[in-house]
Amino acid sequence: MLTVKQIDAAKPAEKSYRLADSGGLFLFVPPSGKKVWRMRYRFDGKEKTLVIGPYPQISLTEARAKQSDAKMKLLAGVDPSEQKQAIKKKEKEELADTFGDIFREWHAHKSKVWSKGYADEMMSMFTDDILPIIGHLKMDDVEPMVLLKVIRLFEDRGAMERADKARRRCGEVFSYAIVTGRAKYNPSPDLVGAMKGYRKNNYPFLPMHRIHEFQRALNGYGGWVIGKIAAQVLHYTAMRTVELRSLVWSGIDFENRMITVDPEVMKGRKLHVVPMSDQVTELFKFLQQITGQYELCFPGRNDRKKPISENAVLGVIRSIGYEGQTCGHGFRHQFSTVLNEKHWNSDAIEMQLAHVSGGTRSVYNHAAYLDTRREMMQWWADWLDEKVS
Repeated sequence: MLTVKQIDAAKPAEKSYRLADSGGLFLFVPPSGKKVWRMRYRFDGKEKTLVIGPYPQISLTEARAKQSDAKMKLLAGVDPSEQKQAIKKKEKEELADTFGDIFREWHAHKSKVWSKGYADEMMSMFTDDILPIIGHLKMDDVEPMVLLKVIRLFEDRGAMERADKARRRCGEVFSYAIVTGRAKYNPSPDLVGAMKGYRKNNYPFLPMHRIHEFQRALNGYGGWVIGKIAAQVLHYTAMRTVELRSLVWSGIDFENRMITVDPEVMKGRKLHVVPMSDQVTELFKFLQQITGQYELCFPGRNDRKKPISENAVLGVIRSIGYEGQTCGHGFRHQFSTVLNEKHWNSDAIEMQLAHVSGGTRSVYNHAAYLDTRREMMQWWADWLDEKVS
Protein backbone atom coordinates (compact mmCIF):
# COMPACT_ATOMS: atom_id res chain seq x y z
CA MET A 1 0.00 0.00 0.00
CA LEU A 2 1.11 3.54 -0.72
CA THR A 3 2.39 6.02 1.84
CA VAL A 4 2.22 9.81 1.70
CA LYS A 5 6.01 9.89 1.52
CA GLN A 6 6.02 7.67 -1.59
CA ILE A 7 3.34 9.79 -3.24
CA ASP A 8 5.14 13.06 -2.60
CA ALA A 9 8.40 11.58 -3.85
CA ALA A 10 6.85 10.47 -7.16
CA LYS A 11 8.27 12.62 -9.95
CA PRO A 12 6.90 12.97 -13.51
CA ALA A 13 8.57 10.85 -16.15
CA GLU A 14 8.74 10.93 -19.93
CA LYS A 15 5.74 8.61 -20.00
CA SER A 16 2.74 8.33 -17.70
CA TYR A 17 2.87 5.72 -14.97
CA ARG A 18 0.83 4.39 -12.04
CA LEU A 19 1.48 3.90 -8.36
CA ALA A 20 -0.79 1.13 -7.09
CA ASP A 21 -2.38 1.28 -3.65
CA SER A 22 -4.85 -1.58 -3.11
CA GLY A 23 -8.21 -2.85 -4.30
CA GLY A 24 -7.82 -1.20 -7.70
CA LEU A 25 -6.94 2.26 -6.33
CA PHE A 26 -3.89 3.88 -7.92
CA LEU A 27 -2.24 7.25 -8.42
CA PHE A 28 -1.86 8.26 -12.05
CA VAL A 29 1.27 10.35 -12.70
CA PRO A 30 1.40 11.96 -16.18
CA PRO A 31 4.40 13.81 -17.72
CA SER A 32 2.82 17.08 -16.61
CA GLY A 33 3.22 16.02 -12.98
CA LYS A 34 -0.47 16.56 -12.13
CA LYS A 35 -1.21 13.49 -10.04
CA VAL A 36 -4.73 12.04 -10.14
CA TRP A 37 -6.41 9.32 -8.09
CA ARG A 38 -8.12 6.64 -10.13
CA MET A 39 -9.74 3.30 -9.43
CA ARG A 40 -9.96 0.26 -11.67
CA TYR A 41 -13.04 -1.96 -11.34
CA ARG A 42 -15.29 -4.28 -13.30
CA PHE A 43 -18.96 -3.67 -14.03
CA ASP A 44 -21.19 -5.89 -16.17
CA GLY A 45 -18.14 -7.90 -17.13
CA LYS A 46 -16.26 -4.84 -18.43
CA GLU A 47 -13.13 -3.27 -16.98
CA LYS A 48 -13.66 0.41 -16.23
CA THR A 49 -11.84 3.29 -14.55
CA LEU A 50 -13.28 5.80 -12.07
CA VAL A 51 -11.58 9.18 -11.82
CA ILE A 52 -11.61 10.06 -8.11
CA GLY A 53 -9.78 13.39 -8.25
CA PRO A 54 -6.43 15.22 -8.05
CA TYR A 55 -3.72 14.88 -5.43
CA PRO A 56 -2.99 16.63 -3.04
CA GLN A 57 -6.49 18.20 -3.14
CA ILE A 58 -7.75 14.69 -2.35
CA SER A 59 -5.49 13.11 0.23
CA LEU A 60 -4.56 9.44 0.43
CA THR A 61 -7.06 8.92 3.25
CA GLU A 62 -9.83 10.65 1.29
CA ALA A 63 -9.03 8.67 -1.84
CA ARG A 64 -9.37 5.40 0.09
CA ALA A 65 -12.68 6.57 1.56
CA LYS A 66 -14.00 7.39 -1.93
CA GLN A 67 -12.75 3.99 -3.12
CA SER A 68 -14.72 2.34 -0.31
CA ASP A 69 -17.81 4.35 -1.24
CA ALA A 70 -17.45 3.28 -4.89
CA LYS A 71 -17.22 -0.36 -3.88
CA MET A 72 -20.42 -0.04 -1.85
CA LYS A 73 -22.16 1.29 -4.95
CA LEU A 74 -20.85 -1.61 -7.00
CA LEU A 75 -22.27 -4.04 -4.45
CA ALA A 76 -25.62 -2.26 -4.85
CA GLY A 77 -25.43 -2.69 -8.63
CA VAL A 78 -24.57 0.94 -9.36
CA ASP A 79 -21.80 1.92 -11.75
CA PRO A 80 -19.92 4.72 -9.89
CA SER A 81 -18.54 6.27 -13.09
CA GLU A 82 -21.95 6.49 -14.75
CA GLN A 83 -23.47 7.87 -11.57
CA LYS A 84 -20.78 10.53 -11.38
CA GLN A 85 -21.36 11.54 -15.01
CA ALA A 86 -25.12 11.67 -14.42
CA ILE A 87 -24.65 13.98 -11.43
CA LYS A 88 -22.38 16.27 -13.45
CA LYS A 89 -24.86 16.34 -16.31
CA LYS A 90 -27.71 17.22 -13.94
CA GLU A 91 -25.67 20.00 -12.34
CA LYS A 92 -24.82 21.38 -15.78
CA GLU A 93 -28.46 21.26 -16.86
CA GLU A 94 -29.55 22.99 -13.67
CA LEU A 95 -27.05 25.76 -14.32
CA ALA A 96 -28.41 26.09 -17.88
CA ASP A 97 -32.04 26.23 -16.77
CA THR A 98 -32.05 29.99 -16.36
CA PHE A 99 -34.71 32.05 -18.10
CA GLY A 100 -32.03 33.57 -20.34
CA ASP A 101 -30.67 30.23 -21.50
CA ILE A 102 -34.10 28.80 -22.21
CA PHE A 103 -35.15 32.01 -23.99
CA ARG A 104 -32.15 31.70 -26.34
CA GLU A 105 -33.00 28.06 -27.01
CA TRP A 106 -36.67 28.96 -27.63
CA HIS A 107 -35.66 31.88 -29.85
CA ALA A 108 -33.36 29.69 -31.96
CA HIS A 109 -36.19 27.20 -32.37
CA LYS A 110 -38.78 29.82 -33.34
CA SER A 111 -36.39 31.67 -35.65
CA LYS A 112 -36.64 28.76 -38.07
CA VAL A 113 -40.18 29.85 -38.95
CA TRP A 114 -39.97 33.60 -38.18
CA SER A 115 -38.78 36.24 -40.62
CA LYS A 116 -35.34 37.65 -39.83
CA GLY A 117 -36.85 41.01 -38.99
CA TYR A 118 -39.27 39.53 -36.48
CA ALA A 119 -36.58 37.32 -34.94
CA ASP A 120 -34.35 40.39 -34.51
CA GLU A 121 -37.24 42.31 -32.98
CA MET A 122 -37.88 39.57 -30.40
CA MET A 123 -34.18 39.33 -29.57
CA SER A 124 -34.03 43.09 -29.09
CA MET A 125 -37.12 43.20 -26.87
CA PHE A 126 -35.78 40.48 -24.59
CA THR A 127 -32.15 41.60 -24.43
CA ASP A 128 -33.04 45.26 -23.88
CA ASP A 129 -35.81 44.99 -21.31
CA ILE A 130 -36.45 41.45 -20.08
CA LEU A 131 -33.21 39.50 -19.68
CA PRO A 132 -31.41 42.19 -17.64
CA ILE A 133 -34.01 41.60 -14.92
CA ILE A 134 -34.83 37.88 -15.04
CA GLY A 135 -32.33 36.35 -17.48
CA HIS A 136 -30.11 35.03 -14.68
CA LEU A 137 -32.95 33.46 -12.68
CA LYS A 138 -33.96 29.81 -12.65
CA MET A 139 -37.32 29.27 -14.32
CA ASP A 140 -39.05 28.31 -11.08
CA ASP A 141 -37.71 31.45 -9.41
CA VAL A 142 -39.53 33.71 -11.88
CA GLU A 143 -42.69 34.09 -9.86
CA PRO A 144 -45.68 36.26 -10.93
CA MET A 145 -44.49 39.33 -9.01
CA VAL A 146 -41.04 39.05 -10.56
CA LEU A 147 -42.44 38.83 -14.09
CA LEU A 148 -44.86 41.68 -13.35
CA LYS A 149 -41.86 43.87 -12.54
CA VAL A 150 -40.67 43.31 -16.11
CA ILE A 151 -44.07 44.11 -17.60
CA ARG A 152 -44.24 47.33 -15.58
CA LEU A 153 -41.24 48.63 -17.53
CA PHE A 154 -43.29 48.64 -20.72
CA GLU A 155 -46.40 49.99 -19.02
CA ASP A 156 -44.53 52.84 -17.37
CA ARG A 157 -43.48 54.16 -20.77
CA GLY A 158 -47.00 53.84 -22.13
CA ALA A 159 -46.41 50.86 -24.45
CA MET A 160 -49.43 48.87 -23.33
CA GLU A 161 -49.69 46.56 -26.34
CA ARG A 162 -45.93 46.00 -26.15
CA ALA A 163 -46.38 45.10 -22.47
CA ASP A 164 -48.98 42.49 -23.33
CA LYS A 165 -46.80 41.16 -26.14
CA ALA A 166 -43.86 40.83 -23.73
CA ARG A 167 -46.11 38.96 -21.30
CA ARG A 168 -47.33 36.59 -24.00
CA ARG A 169 -43.85 35.91 -25.38
CA CYS A 170 -42.49 35.26 -21.88
CA GLY A 171 -45.39 32.85 -21.48
CA GLU A 172 -44.25 31.03 -24.61
CA VAL A 173 -40.75 30.69 -23.13
CA PHE A 174 -42.28 29.16 -20.00
CA SER A 175 -44.46 26.83 -22.05
CA TYR A 176 -41.38 25.70 -23.97
CA ALA A 177 -39.56 25.07 -20.68
CA ILE A 178 -42.52 23.09 -19.32
CA VAL A 179 -42.82 20.77 -22.32
CA THR A 180 -39.05 20.19 -22.28
CA GLY A 181 -39.15 19.27 -18.60
CA ARG A 182 -37.38 22.30 -17.16
CA ALA A 183 -40.22 24.26 -15.55
CA LYS A 184 -43.40 23.35 -13.72
CA TYR A 185 -45.42 26.56 -13.86
CA ASN A 186 -46.19 29.41 -16.27
CA PRO A 187 -46.85 32.69 -14.39
CA SER A 188 -47.73 34.67 -17.52
CA PRO A 189 -51.53 34.12 -17.56
CA ASP A 190 -51.81 35.22 -13.92
CA LEU A 191 -50.56 38.70 -14.81
CA VAL A 192 -53.43 39.70 -17.10
CA GLY A 193 -55.73 41.13 -14.43
CA ALA A 194 -52.86 43.02 -12.75
CA MET A 195 -51.69 44.83 -15.87
CA LYS A 196 -52.32 48.57 -16.00
CA GLY A 197 -53.50 48.44 -19.56
CA TYR A 198 -55.83 45.54 -18.88
CA ARG A 199 -59.51 46.02 -19.42
CA LYS A 200 -62.24 43.57 -20.12
CA ASN A 201 -63.10 43.60 -23.81
CA ASN A 202 -66.67 44.80 -24.10
CA TYR A 203 -66.44 45.14 -27.88
CA PRO A 204 -66.98 42.19 -30.21
CA PHE A 205 -64.50 41.13 -32.86
CA LEU A 206 -64.33 38.39 -35.46
CA PRO A 207 -61.92 35.46 -35.28
CA MET A 208 -59.29 35.42 -37.99
CA HIS A 209 -60.98 32.72 -40.07
CA ARG A 210 -64.20 34.78 -40.41
CA ILE A 211 -62.70 38.14 -41.43
CA HIS A 212 -62.68 37.36 -45.16
CA GLU A 213 -66.36 36.45 -45.22
CA PHE A 214 -67.14 39.74 -43.47
CA GLN A 215 -65.06 41.71 -46.00
CA ARG A 216 -66.92 40.08 -48.87
CA ALA A 217 -70.25 40.94 -47.26
CA LEU A 218 -69.13 44.54 -46.68
CA ASN A 219 -67.97 44.97 -50.27
CA GLY A 220 -71.30 43.61 -51.46
CA TYR A 221 -73.41 46.00 -49.35
CA GLY A 222 -75.75 47.97 -51.59
CA GLY A 223 -77.04 50.55 -49.11
CA TRP A 224 -75.94 54.05 -48.12
CA VAL A 225 -72.73 54.74 -50.06
CA ILE A 226 -71.05 57.12 -47.59
CA GLY A 227 -71.71 54.72 -44.72
CA LYS A 228 -70.35 51.83 -46.76
CA ILE A 229 -67.14 53.69 -47.65
CA ALA A 230 -66.72 54.73 -44.01
CA ALA A 231 -66.93 51.09 -42.92
CA GLN A 232 -64.55 49.99 -45.67
CA VAL A 233 -61.96 52.68 -44.87
CA LEU A 234 -62.23 51.88 -41.17
CA HIS A 235 -61.62 48.19 -41.88
CA TYR A 236 -58.70 48.89 -44.24
CA THR A 237 -56.98 51.43 -41.94
CA ALA A 238 -57.80 50.24 -38.38
CA MET A 239 -58.38 53.87 -37.40
CA ARG A 240 -60.61 54.77 -34.47
CA THR A 241 -64.18 55.66 -35.42
CA VAL A 242 -63.77 59.15 -33.95
CA GLU A 243 -60.67 59.69 -36.09
CA LEU A 244 -62.45 58.61 -39.25
CA ARG A 245 -65.48 60.81 -38.57
CA SER A 246 -63.24 63.87 -38.08
CA LEU A 247 -61.38 63.53 -41.39
CA VAL A 248 -61.34 66.62 -43.60
CA TRP A 249 -60.36 66.76 -47.24
CA SER A 250 -57.37 69.00 -46.48
CA GLY A 251 -55.98 66.03 -44.51
CA ILE A 252 -56.15 63.66 -47.51
CA ASP A 253 -52.88 63.79 -49.44
CA PHE A 254 -53.38 61.88 -52.69
CA GLU A 255 -49.91 62.71 -53.99
CA ASN A 256 -48.11 61.17 -51.01
CA ARG A 257 -50.96 58.75 -50.30
CA MET A 258 -51.29 59.83 -46.68
CA ILE A 259 -54.12 60.60 -44.26
CA THR A 260 -53.48 63.15 -41.52
CA VAL A 261 -55.73 62.90 -38.48
CA ASP A 262 -56.62 66.07 -36.57
CA PRO A 263 -54.52 66.05 -33.35
CA GLU A 264 -57.53 67.40 -31.43
CA VAL A 265 -59.34 64.09 -31.77
CA MET A 266 -56.30 61.94 -31.04
CA LYS A 267 -55.68 60.40 -27.64
CA GLY A 268 -52.81 62.42 -26.23
CA ARG A 269 -53.38 65.18 -28.82
CA LYS A 270 -50.59 63.92 -31.07
CA LEU A 271 -50.33 64.12 -34.82
CA HIS A 272 -51.14 60.82 -36.47
CA VAL A 273 -50.64 59.90 -40.10
CA VAL A 274 -52.03 56.84 -41.86
CA PRO A 275 -50.53 55.48 -45.12
CA MET A 276 -53.15 54.81 -47.79
CA SER A 277 -53.20 51.49 -49.62
CA ASP A 278 -54.31 51.25 -53.24
CA GLN A 279 -57.78 50.29 -52.06
CA VAL A 280 -58.11 53.21 -49.63
CA THR A 281 -56.82 55.67 -52.22
CA GLU A 282 -59.45 54.55 -54.71
CA LEU A 283 -62.20 54.76 -52.07
CA PHE A 284 -61.31 58.36 -51.24
CA LYS A 285 -61.12 59.31 -54.90
CA PHE A 286 -64.62 57.93 -55.37
CA LEU A 287 -65.85 59.56 -52.15
CA GLN A 288 -64.43 62.92 -53.26
CA GLN A 289 -66.89 62.94 -56.15
CA ILE A 290 -69.72 62.70 -53.60
CA THR A 291 -68.56 64.86 -50.67
CA GLY A 292 -65.59 66.77 -52.08
CA GLN A 293 -67.45 70.09 -51.93
CA TYR A 294 -67.70 69.84 -48.13
CA GLU A 295 -64.97 70.25 -45.54
CA LEU A 296 -65.63 66.86 -43.96
CA CYS A 297 -64.90 63.67 -45.85
CA PHE A 298 -67.84 61.96 -44.15
CA PRO A 299 -70.51 64.63 -43.59
CA GLY A 300 -73.79 63.82 -41.93
CA ARG A 301 -76.96 63.18 -43.89
CA ASN A 302 -78.89 66.12 -42.45
CA ASP A 303 -76.17 68.59 -41.48
CA ARG A 304 -73.16 68.59 -43.82
CA LYS A 305 -71.12 70.58 -41.33
CA LYS A 306 -71.29 67.76 -38.84
CA PRO A 307 -69.74 64.31 -39.32
CA ILE A 308 -71.68 61.11 -39.79
CA SER A 309 -73.11 59.55 -36.67
CA GLU A 310 -70.86 57.49 -34.43
CA ASN A 311 -73.31 54.66 -35.10
CA ALA A 312 -73.12 54.95 -38.90
CA VAL A 313 -70.58 52.13 -39.28
CA LEU A 314 -72.51 49.98 -36.80
CA GLY A 315 -75.58 50.51 -38.98
CA VAL A 316 -73.75 49.10 -42.00
CA ILE A 317 -72.47 46.16 -39.93
CA ARG A 318 -76.02 45.47 -38.77
CA SER A 319 -77.35 45.67 -42.33
CA ILE A 320 -74.97 42.98 -43.60
CA GLY A 321 -75.86 40.60 -40.77
CA TYR A 322 -72.93 41.03 -38.34
CA GLU A 323 -74.58 42.95 -35.52
CA GLY A 324 -73.01 42.05 -32.19
CA GLN A 325 -70.18 40.14 -33.89
CA THR A 326 -67.79 42.99 -34.66
CA CYS A 327 -67.58 46.79 -34.54
CA GLY A 328 -65.19 49.65 -35.30
CA HIS A 329 -63.02 48.86 -32.30
CA GLY A 330 -63.28 45.20 -33.20
CA PHE A 331 -61.72 46.07 -36.57
CA ARG A 332 -58.63 47.33 -34.69
CA HIS A 333 -58.45 44.13 -32.67
CA GLN A 334 -58.74 42.04 -35.85
CA PHE A 335 -56.03 44.14 -37.52
CA SER A 336 -53.64 43.69 -34.58
CA THR A 337 -54.37 39.96 -34.27
CA VAL A 338 -53.72 39.15 -37.94
CA LEU A 339 -50.60 41.31 -38.31
CA ASN A 340 -49.05 39.96 -35.11
CA GLU A 341 -49.92 36.44 -36.23
CA LYS A 342 -48.18 37.15 -39.53
CA HIS A 343 -45.15 38.50 -37.62
CA TRP A 344 -45.19 42.11 -38.81
CA ASN A 345 -43.10 44.54 -36.78
CA SER A 346 -44.98 45.13 -33.51
CA ASP A 347 -43.77 48.72 -33.18
CA ALA A 348 -45.11 49.48 -36.65
CA ILE A 349 -48.44 47.92 -35.65
CA GLU A 350 -48.56 50.05 -32.50
CA MET A 351 -47.68 53.16 -34.51
CA GLN A 352 -50.50 52.41 -36.92
CA LEU A 353 -52.90 51.99 -34.01
CA ALA A 354 -51.48 55.20 -32.46
CA HIS A 355 -50.68 53.39 -29.22
CA VAL A 356 -46.96 54.07 -28.73
CA SER A 357 -45.88 56.72 -26.25
CA GLY A 358 -43.64 57.28 -23.26
CA GLY A 359 -40.17 56.07 -22.28
CA THR A 360 -37.77 55.66 -25.17
CA ARG A 361 -40.61 56.67 -27.48
CA SER A 362 -41.63 59.72 -25.42
CA VAL A 363 -41.37 62.00 -28.43
CA TYR A 364 -43.93 60.50 -30.77
CA ASN A 365 -42.53 60.56 -34.28
CA HIS A 366 -45.46 60.36 -36.66
CA ALA A 367 -43.10 59.36 -39.49
CA ALA A 368 -41.57 56.45 -37.58
CA TYR A 369 -41.65 53.12 -39.42
CA LEU A 370 -43.40 54.88 -42.29
CA ASP A 371 -41.94 52.70 -45.04
CA THR A 372 -42.75 49.57 -43.06
CA ARG A 373 -46.26 50.85 -42.38
CA ARG A 374 -46.85 51.61 -46.07
CA GLU A 375 -45.89 48.07 -46.97
CA MET A 376 -47.85 46.67 -44.02
CA MET A 377 -51.05 48.57 -44.83
CA GLN A 378 -50.95 47.46 -48.46
CA TRP A 379 -50.43 43.88 -47.34
CA TRP A 380 -53.35 44.19 -44.90
CA ALA A 381 -55.67 45.56 -47.59
CA ASP A 382 -54.60 42.81 -50.00
CA TRP A 383 -55.09 40.20 -47.27
CA LEU A 384 -58.61 41.47 -46.60
CA ASP A 385 -59.34 41.22 -50.34
CA GLU A 386 -57.81 37.71 -50.37
CA LYS A 387 -55.03 38.69 -52.75
CA VAL A 388 -52.33 37.43 -50.37
CA SER A 389 -52.29 34.77 -47.67
